[in-house]
Amino acid sequence: MRALVQRVSRAIVRVDGAVVGSIGPGLLVLLGVTHDDTPEVADKLAAKLLALRVFPDADGRMNEPLGPAREGLCISQFTLYGDARKGNRPSYVAAAPPELAEPLYLRVCDALGAERGVFGAHMEVELVNDGPVTVMVEM
Repeated sequence: MRALVQRVSRAIVRVDGAVVGSIGPGLLVLLGVTHDDTPEVADKLAAKLLALRVFPDADGRMNEPLGPAREGLCISQFTLYGDARKGNRPSYVAAAPPELAEPLYLRVCDALGAERGVFGAHMEVELVNDGPVTVMVEM
């Protein structure tokens, strides 16, 4: 399981022009699932994201986790498993099929208490990156 995590001032996701999720300050999580991921891996990743210290403390150091004062927005992103080592067209064979990926994506969203996109939909995601701070987390 892979997550590209961005600290944001705000983020919004639309499907067919309609807002399906939005947050103020917090984390935008782009989440990819692979074939051998399990509920235990999803739980471990969610715990890591909740504890990830990427927000400034009183001294301005990145030392604070998501916490209750900030929000999360989680977007399914099979393209995180794109492999472009051969040729110019990425291969997505490492991405899990939807019947495996969707329940694990929803499990992570629920554990984070996050707003979410629509699994499998074509989404438009807008964000204001804060910092910018972007971290790749992999389990």
